[in-house]
Amino acid sequence: MTASRQPERRLIASNKKARHEYTVLRTYEAGIVLVGTEVKSLREGRASLADAFAHERDGELMLYGLHIAEYGYGSWTNHTPRRTRKLLLRRAEIDRILEKVREGGVTLVPLSMYFDNGWAKVELALARGKRSYDKRQALAERDANREMARELGRHLKGHPRRV
Repeated sequence: MTASRQPERRLIASNKKARHEYTVLRTYEAGIVLVGTEVKSLREGRASLADAFAHERDGELMLYGLHIAEYGYGSWTNHTPRRTRKLLLRRAEIDRILEKVREGGVTLVPLSMYFDNGWAKVELALARGKRSYDKRQALAERDANREMARELGRHLKGHPRRV
């Protein structure tokens, strides 16, 4: 009997607001450079991607605004909660991303942060900002889809249509 080897992927934090504020064009998985107390704090799930964004500095991608709370049992070795962190990607991917960002109208937004086989990873999105009417249209479309699914469920169960 062989056990299936599913990669362990444990979510730490997600940026739900990003999918509402931006249209996601492409996603990338990036590693992140962390110090010891940051990893311990992440294992407790104490991170926030709310104001985070990625930007170029000296030909590398850096993550700004990511808040990782101080580790409760840390001493003088504790980290700064909102320090700038380096993202780990292949050089070809970095060049491709920077080419798109330099064209304009596109930004790099972290969508989620998770552990993948013990390594902390960030899901980055190449995204374009939505206008307010796009946001309203997306909400209306989601509500319409939800109502259609409800009606279909009622129909399949044999319940009469609600008026």
